Amino acid sequence: MHGLHLTADLHGCRCAPHWLLDADALGRACTEAVQASGLQAVAQLVHAFPSTEHGPGGVTATVLLAESHLCVHTWPEQRAVTLDVYVCNFGADHSGKAHALMNALLVLFDPVAAERHALQRGAVVQERTP
Repeated sequence: MHGLHLTADLHGCRCAPHWLLDADALGRACTEAVQASGLQAVAQLVHAFPSTEHGPGGVTATVLLAESHLCVHTWPEQRAVTLDVYVCNFGADHSGKAHALMNALLVLFDPVAAERHALQRGAVVQERTP
């Protein structure tokens, strides 16, 4: 369960509007970013939300990774995005790949401001032999 969990809350995204609105385009971009980072996608689910009185509906894109997951949530009416990248580092250290994936998504959305966090999750516990 040892891993690295990266999150980012993006504000004032200056990207083309379709990255916030178009589920198919965002899904492809996520898969391409995963591949470019050296991580392995094993499944994907993308959902477009309907428009409301507040504005156009956003998109949620989730990519299940062999190493764990990527989640992207867009709020086009606020030009905001939340990113979540988690990689397990039990068999190998995938931290560099997780950072590369996060950085690629930051470039895609081009935010005015980004609140980023990194959390080391779990600990490798050495089992004691009797």
